[in-house]
Amino acid sequence: MQTLTTLLASIPAPDDVAMAQAQLHLDGLLKPVGSLGRLESLAVQLAGMPGLKGRMQCGEKAIVVLCADHGVWHEGVTVSPQIVTAIQAANMLQGNTGVCVLAAQAGAKVHVLDVGIDADPIPGLVNMKVARGSGNIARGPAMSLEQAEGLLLETIKYTRELAAQGVTLFGVGELGMANTTPAAAMVSVLTGEAPEAVVGIGANLPENLLGHKAQVVRNAIAVNQPDPANGIDVLAKVGGYDLLGMAGVMLGAASCGLPVVLDGFLSYASALAACRIAPQVKPYLIPSHLSAEKGARIALQHLGLEPYLNMGMRLGEGSGAALAMQLVDAACAVYTKMGTLAASNITLPETK
Repeated sequence: MQTLTTLLASIPAPDDVAMAQAQLHLDGLLKPVGSLGRLESLAVQLAGMPGLKGRMQCGEKAIVVLCADHGVWHEGVTVSPQIVTAIQAANMLQGNTGVCVLAAQAGAKVHVLDVGIDADPIPGLVNMKVARGSGNIARGPAMSLEQAEGLLLETIKYTRELAAQGVTLFGVGELGMANTTPAAAMVSVLTGEAPEAVVGIGANLPENLLGHKAQVVRNAIAVNQPDPANGIDVLAKVGGYDLLGMAGVMLGAASCGLPVVLDGFLSYASALAACRIAPQVKPYLIPSHLSAEKGARIALQHLGLEPYLNMGMRLGEGSGAALAMQLVDAACAVYTKMGTLAASNITLPETK
C-alpha cells in the first residue's frame, strides 16, 4: 500500500543528461542559437522529465479543478455569495465557464472535483468532499491534520490514476468563494511577507475593504500559528480543501515525472506549500501567467519562477493553465518538427 511518505519519496530527479542533449539539439535547429528564447528553455525542461519517456510531445492533457467553500467567507472578505461555488461547479459540467472554453481550445479535458463545496453532492462532479466547507481560519484551523493528510493522499492518487490512463500534461485550477483570503494567509506565512503586501481584491472586493481582509488574514495567522517550515501544517491551519487539493495534483504529477502547469495566485500559494512538503516537485512546475492579484509577484519570486504570460488575468479556475498549455505544445513542436542547420548546410559562427 502506497503511503504519503512513499509517494513523496518516489518523485524522480530530472534527467540532466537528457536536458543537455536537448539543448544541443535545439542549438542545431534551423535558427540562430537561442533565438526562440524561453520556448527553448521550456523544451529543455520538458526533455528532463522522466514521465515523458523522451517523447517530446504532450498527448492527453488534464486540468484538475478543485472546488471547495471556506468558513472565512462569513468574515465578509468577499462580495460573492457562497452559493456561487456550487453554481459555477455545475456550470463547469456544461462546459461554458472560462476554463472550459480555454481548455477545449488547448485540447485539454477539465476534471472537476468537489473536495468541500457547502452543498449536497452535485451529480457529475468527482466526489471527494471532506466536509461542507473548511473551518473559519479567522477563528481556528481550516481542517484537522488527519483531514489534510487524507485529502493530499487522495488527490495525489487521483492524479496518478489519470497519468496511468495516458495523461502526460496536467494543469491545476480552483473554485471557491473567499479562497483568496486563505491563499493570502498561506503566502504571507510561507514567504514571511506582511498580510498587507499579499492581500488583493480577489473577485472585485471594494478597495475600502482591503484593510479588513488583511486584518482577517493577520488574525488567522495569529490564531493558528502555522509552522512555515511545514507545508501540510500551513495548508491545514490557514489553507482550504481546494488549495490543499491543488498541492496534491502537483505532487502527484511530479511523482509520475510529469509536468504540471500552474494557474494564478491561488496555485502559487499551493505551489509554495507543495515545495515545502517536497522540494523535488519544483522542476515539474510550469508557471503560466502573472496573476493580476496583489501578492502574485512576491509568491512567484519566492518560488523562483517567471511566468510565461502577462495578461492581467485573475479569473482562476485553471484558465491561465489552459492558455499556457498551448505554449507547451509550441515548445514540443519546435523541438520535434523544425529542420536542422546541418541538413541545410548552414554553419553559424560560434557565439562567445
